[in-house]
Amino acid sequence: MKILLTGVNGQVGWELQRSLATLGTVIAPRRDQLDLSDTHALRESIRTIRPQLIVNPAAYTAVDKAESELALARAINTIAPAIMAEEAKTLGAAMLHFSTDYVFDGNQTQPWEETDTPNPLGIYGATKLEGELAIQAMDIPHLILRTSWVYGLRGGNFLLTMQRLFREREQLNIVNDQFGAPTWSRMIAEASAQILAQRPFTHPHLTGTYHLSNGGSTHWHAFASAILARTPLPQGKQVTLTPIPATSYPTPAQRPANSVLNNDKLYEAFHIKLPNWETALDLCLGGN
Repeated sequence: MKILLTGVNGQVGWELQRSLATLGTVIAPRRDQLDLSDTHALRESIRTIRPQLIVNPAAYTAVDKAESELALARAINTIAPAIMAEEAKTLGAAMLHFSTDYVFDGNQTQPWEETDTPNPLGIYGATKLEGELAIQAMDIPHLILRTSWVYGLRGGNFLLTMQRLFREREQLNIVNDQFGAPTWSRMIAEASAQILAQRPFTHPHLTGTYHLSNGGSTHWHAFASAILARTPLPQGKQVTLTPIPATSYPTPAQRPANSVLNNDKLYEAFHIKLPNWETALDLCLGGN
């Protein structure tokens, strides 16, 4: 199988380049080789490569910056996936696309299911939802995997930001009233390969939208505390983490108070269940 993989510079895309290698030939252009905001170049690349599967983890993920860069966020999160889906339909190809917990408004206490109505609070979530709808509208064999609070040992994410700040500061204020499930990028990639190995596109009832995140839930302060407990500091260095409400840390984009995802549908369809977020964090920071 010939696979076109986007976003290889990102944390999920980088992991996918390795995990998908057992499934076929992976063609993974870097950002400087394929600009997803260039619609003409994107179409031409797909038509030249002629993949049987397009895997799209690429996204504009700067949640706050998106509020002032709507055009760029929409170009990458909405228009690019729509073009990929259009070209996939022409080629008779399938598509695996990654989306986000931020399509939900957070205004419920239980984990979000795939059947719950999205209502994004900001531009990032709104453009990601538009991308989902564009893919669905093309009626191609597809999977949309929504994940949450993605982190890893490369790229820009909460884990690496915290580790940098632990070295630079002695006191940090961390929000403690927004809940989600931190999810390791490597586990997203490995689970994606396991799903694709089950040939879901040959079974129409398996296509559609699924939630894919590590188990359990936490808030940002507890996540930061878990990172701190697993991060070696210089001798004598101490860092204090103070819990604060989100209202004390205003940001350009509003974030959902609860974006924990229910992963039952994924398990029922593919018998895949990611471990608890703390177990994943141990593995991530254990040198694997």
